[in-house]
Amino acid sequence: MCSQYSRVLSLLLLTAAAACNRGAGGAPASGPAGGGRGAAAVGVVTLQEKPVEISSDFISTVRSLNSTTVQPQVEGRVTKVFVKSGDVVRAGSPIVQIDPEKQQATLQNTESQRAARVADVTYWKGQVERLQTLLKAGAISQNEFDTAQHNLDAAQAQMAALDAQVQEGRVQLQYFRLTAPTAGIIGDMPIREGDRVTTSTVITTIDDKAGLEAYIQVPVDQAPELRVGLQTQILDAEGKVVASNPISFIAPRVDPSTQTVLAKALLKDSPPTVRVQQFVKLRVIWRSISGLTIPVTAVSRINGQYFCFVAEQGPNGLVAKQKPIQVGQVKGNDYIVTSGLKTGDKLIVTGIQKIADGAPVKPE
Repeated sequence: MCSQYSRVLSLLLLTAAAACNRGAGGAPASGPAGGGRGAAAVGVVTLQEKPVEISSDFISTVRSLNSTTVQPQVEGRVTKVFVKSGDVVRAGSPIVQIDPEKQQATLQNTESQRAARVADVTYWKGQVERLQTLLKAGAISQNEFDTAQHNLDAAQAQMAALDAQVQEGRVQLQYFRLTAPTAGIIGDMPIREGDRVTTSTVITTIDDKAGLEAYIQVPVDQAPELRVGLQTQILDAEGKVVASNPISFIAPRVDPSTQTVLAKALLKDSPPTVRVQQFVKLRVIWRSISGLTIPVTAVSRINGQYFCFVAEQGPNGLVAKQKPIQVGQVKGNDYIVTSGLKTGDKLIVTGIQKIADGAPVKPE
């Protein structure tokens, strides 16, 4: 009796539940279509064309137009270093002193030889003058006078040669004090007192930040687009533009080892933090076009194909339509759209995770 009553009660409950799930006239109930209560709230923007810069980013090297490598012209031991890395020097400022003792001794020896030749010239000048008087009086032969004149000429020639050696020695002595050939900032100074240097030793470099250039290696497939005057932009670590300069030079030939073409931009505008031999991120602006851009967050990629959602008018309101698109470069936080969208399309930019193709949506 109890079990039969339980079966009847269960049947009645199921019947009541089915009745609740039916609409008027016994038809199954359904949620509102289009932009009604069941529509997902999404962010929508209307696409409009705007100027878009077509560009490429490169890693560029900063170099100085007035960069000088300092090397000695003599060999020897360094006895004094006058500067340190980072010092600002003027042209002619002393940098290092090389031990000049050997050269000084050589110069003194040459000067003593010259003094002996001066005495010889003085003696033979007196002899020639005396013998010339005797020759006129007929007291000596022409041969005797010619011999004295020859000795005078030889002594004068030897003294002239020694004069040249003394002058050379004095100039050579100046090389033992190495001075700055130009004004600028001292680079690395690996040389210490007591080190021995030769003519191939690099003492330091001197750079003048007043003439900096950015060296850009452009691949050959992009080289046809290069031209003098193209604008370049130096970017900081966050991608923000910190300086702009035009291209000032394009190499006439390709580097065979890298298959790139060298372009240079004279940095008349440069941030104060830029240093010689520094790598900087540099953008070359090829051209400006009118185009569409969409946020990167509004794009999904499936099996290599890019998609986005647009809000289109359906029979009962707005619905989400998934569209395949083609995109180009990333500009900041946006893609440049090359195909698949047009001006006036209502792009869904937020709430994408809540919708699917054909789902009803309503703008927030």
